[in-house]
Amino acid sequence: MLSTVEKVLFLKQVELFRHMPGEELARIARITRELSFAEGESIINYGDMGDSLYLIIEGRVRVHVGEQEITFLSENQCVGEIAILDASPRTASVTALTSVRTLSISREEFTDLLHERNEIAIGVIKVLTARLRGELDRLHQ
Repeated sequence: MLSTVEKVLFLKQVELFRHMPGEELARIARITRELSFAEGESIINYGDMGDSLYLIIEGRVRVHVGEQEITFLSENQCVGEIAILDASPRTASVTALTSVRTLSISREEFTDLLHERNEIAIGVIKVLTARLRGELDRLHQ
């Protein structure tokens, strides 16, 4: 299990939280839960209601819809931020390609943070925009 200080150091490396001051990161760190997934284990299932955001501490995951691969994510990246923002069903599945350790933030706690810290909302928008641009670039190749 990571200490609060270790969680803060990790959060500082995640694009979503990179520009937040340490005091705010400590606040975020306190609401996270550390979860582990085995290779091949499903982390998120397409169509399920999104209730958590996952920050990958270590390991590699595959984001996919059925057999169609969307992307691969690894350390210091996040997954689940779309559904956690709008409480809609998950738009993709996420499967562990290796053993994976994550920090999880629930939708309720994340929403509270968004209301209190607009910097987090801006970070989420930047991450989503970058992913959308990446997908559009891939389509144009």
